[in-house]
Amino acid sequence: MSAIRSLFVDIGGVLGTNGWDHEGRKRAAEKFNLDYQAMEERHRLMFDTYERGRITLDEYLEHVVFHEKRNFGYSDFRRFMFAQSKGYPDMLALVTKLKDRYGLKIVVVSNEGRELNAYRIRKFKLDEFVDCFVSSSFTGLRKPDAEIFRLALDLAQVPLKQIVYLENTPLFAEVAEKLGIRTILHRDTNSTRKALAALSLR
Repeated sequence: MSAIRSLFVDIGGVLGTNGWDHEGRKRAAEKFNLDYQAMEERHRLMFDTYERGRITLDEYLEHVVFHEKRNFGYSDFRRFMFAQSKGYPDMLALVTKLKDRYGLKIVVVSNEGRELNAYRIRKFKLDEFVDCFVSSSFTGLRKPDAEIFRLALDLAQVPLKQIVYLENTPLFAEVAEKLGIRTILHRDTNSTRKALAALSLR
């Protein structure tokens, strides 16, 4: 087996919590006294557009939260959204150490809105070890669209057999595998560490 030269990684669910998932939205509904079901329906209709970089975060919020008069402002809600993001120290340390030890090219492949993505890059200090961000809001492509993986391959310029991808969503892992990208379905740090060690990334 050829030595692994590049590690593709997701952010939400792998390097940290999801940026804005249903649990975070439930907490937001409770904190700001919102109708969760109504907000969720509007979110479902708008979020794909936001994650593809077609609208700003404030434009998303305008339609999902601030279509009615509220007793709080955009900045209050944005702060709450950003506060939902927590890094996974063990996974961040693992990827950083593997990059240092093996000289890996680290490529993030993620579905993230631009403002949330920028915040999480700073918060998790991803810019200190990631070589390339193939984010949905930068590319206009969103997993499970296979084109986002093809773009990541073009940007990485590393042969397929020398790439391994860490992904926590089974469907996205399946799409990557169909393209020939060796994929580890991430469940926890220990199992991922063992799977990487089996590929000689110890």
